[in-house]
Amino acid sequence: MKKLIFTLFLALICSFISAQKQEVFKIDSLPKQGVLLKEGWKWQAGDNPNFAKADFDDSKWEGIDPTRDIYYLPQVRKSTVGWLRIHLDIDSALLNKALAFQIKQTAASEVFLNGKRLKSYGVVSNQAEQVKAFDPAQEPSGLLFNQTNQVIAIRFSVQERLPYFAYNNPFVFFRFRIREVQDTDRFNQNRLFLQYMNLIYGGLFLLLGLIHLGFFISFPKKKANLYFSLFALSASVANFLYFYTLRNNDIGINVYAAIIEYIFLCSFFGLFLLLSIHNLFPKPKGLYFWFLVIYSLFGFVIGIYSFKWGFRLGFIVPLFLCNIASFRIALSAYLQGKRAANLLVFGIGGHIVLYLGFILMMLGILPYSPIGNDFLLMDLFYHSSMVVISLSFSIYLAREFAFTSKDLEKKLEEVQQLSAENQQILATQNETLERQVEERTAELKASQNQLIQSEKLASLGELTAGIAHEIQNPLNFVNNFSEVSAELVQEIKEERQKPKENQDESLVDEIFNDISQNLEKITLHGKRASSIVKGMLEHSRTSTGVKEPTDINALADEYMRLSYHGIKAKDSNFNSDYQTDLDENLPKIEVIPQDIGRVLLNLINNAFWAVNERCKKGEAGYEPKVIVKTSSLSSGEGRGEVCVEIIDNGTGMSETTKAKIFQPFFTTKPTGQGTGLGLSLAYDIVTKGHGGALEVESVEGGGTTFVVKLLIV
Repeated sequence: MKKLIFTLFLALICSFISAQKQEVFKIDSLPKQGVLLKEGWKWQAGDNPNFAKADFDDSKWEGIDPTRDIYYLPQVRKSTVGWLRIHLDIDSALLNKALAFQIKQTAASEVFLNGKRLKSYGVVSNQAEQVKAFDPAQEPSGLLFNQTNQVIAIRFSVQERLPYFAYNNPFVFFRFRIREVQDTDRFNQNRLFLQYMNLIYGGLFLLLGLIHLGFFISFPKKKANLYFSLFALSASVANFLYFYTLRNNDIGINVYAAIIEYIFLCSFFGLFLLLSIHNLFPKPKGLYFWFLVIYSLFGFVIGIYSFKWGFRLGFIVPLFLCNIASFRIALSAYLQGKRAANLLVFGIGGHIVLYLGFILMMLGILPYSPIGNDFLLMDLFYHSSMVVISLSFSIYLAREFAFTSKDLEKKLEEVQQLSAENQQILATQNETLERQVEERTAELKASQNQLIQSEKLASLGELTAGIAHEIQNPLNFVNNFSEVSAELVQEIKEERQKPKENQDESLVDEIFNDISQNLEKITLHGKRASSIVKGMLEHSRTSTGVKEPTDINALADEYMRLSYHGIKAKDSNFNSDYQTDLDENLPKIEVIPQDIGRVLLNLINNAFWAVNERCKKGEAGYEPKVIVKTSSLSSGEGRGEVCVEIIDNGTGMSETTKAKIFQPFFTTKPTGQGTGLGLSLAYDIVTKGHGGALEVESVEGGGTTFVVKLLIV
């Protein structure tokens, strides 16, 4: 009985000792792919330098599989600093042998072996904002075991607020693999092969994108080339980004780069494929089409904010829906007998099958057997799916471009043939047209001469009306004084008929004095009327073309009054104030007075017309006014010029009207009130006939100023 009790007690002691014994990961040998340390890890939040020591008791620490995606380890994400530990039992055959370890991680870490730090990756810190996650991307580091019992400790920190999402290159928390040194060389070669394959594919898609962009620029109506170019460039950007993330170690950058990569690889890739084939074989753009467009553009939001289903719903589903819609359009075109549509059916169908296989392997539904140490079957499916759709689509569009070019060549030949046939007809028609143009030109010149003559006659009519009104005043004086003188003569006769003794000689003398004064006034006003008629006849007669010294002040004053009275004679309701501001020191200049007179008369008439038009609008407080101002200026070269300004506060002109005002036949007056030649003739007289300048300044609704500049010789 005592022996039985002792045996049970001994067994209990052994059991207790066994329970306290540390869990150990045993490594007997190293295959070519190495040994992944997945089991036997323990972890603890917090920071203590003793955690790195080999003899530290971690039996109460929590077990963990650090090779999982960091999203599924919330306890790790919440700790600012934490530790991982694993105990190894190394086979004696591996002692003192050149080994290497490889780490892939989504954190910052420091690696310790038996308390001695071997390597640091990133920045581990108790301050969250200082943590810098770093992925060494399985870059080999030397490792040497000199005893069978080993303890590996990992001090780590997780960078906060990074938008992790599930995809084929998962953000694993921590993966530690041990290999022999010679096997790491093979791994590096396979890793470089994967990187450069993505680089080559990126370059291939970039080349395709640029080629079809060139096709689109050459033939813009074929927008399918533009959409395929964007499709290929999207794949190019995705492959270049993936190449970048394979070579970049900064986890913070890689997380965002991966999001952008899948936006281009899934969202834009499928959308531009759909737009391209939809442009090739147009279909009504129904609700389903616009749903796919919106889903493709904004589906990535789901991919970021829903870890478990986001990648599938935000990236994979819209891509496959767009591909299926594209396949349906291509199949329909093939069944309708569209040229070479079978190429698209093969390309899109093959892409769907191969890419579906890639996705199923990536999600773990199908096994992704390695085709080398690190190149997987799912990589082959992915690259094959991208090649088959891109090349088939590119070949189809290239063939279409070739067919289009041939059609254009045929049409060009037809056009050239028609051109040759019609060349003789066109030559004959050209001769007929030239003859007709000459006839029409002669008729047009005759009509133009008639219009110019009409404008001159209109000016002469206005001048005549002004002359008649101007000489009316002195004629009225002559008539009035003549009548008064006749009455005085009658009074003398009556006085002479009285008896001589009753005659008043003083009265007769006074009457004779009045008659004498009246005759002087009649003579004065008669001469005034004569001088007006003589002067106006000189101004209105046909121009001799001879320049003579002319008083511009006198010319301006005379034509101001003639213009006013001429308009007043035609329109009794017309009323406007007018004023002259004449430079008394103005010298006489060599001009053709008749021509300059016509210019001034035309400009002053236009000014009075403008103020009258504004007056008709009934603006409160508006007082129409026209001013003629003369002045002399020095040109700075020893020569001066005389300026005549015709200023009105009328309707003014817009910038558009001002730009056309001197063009022949352009007028702002109503039909029948102007020929449109007055200002054109005035411009020619001043600039061509006298070498001067005619300028205009105007504000719409605020008045106009015409400036005539004539050189002083």
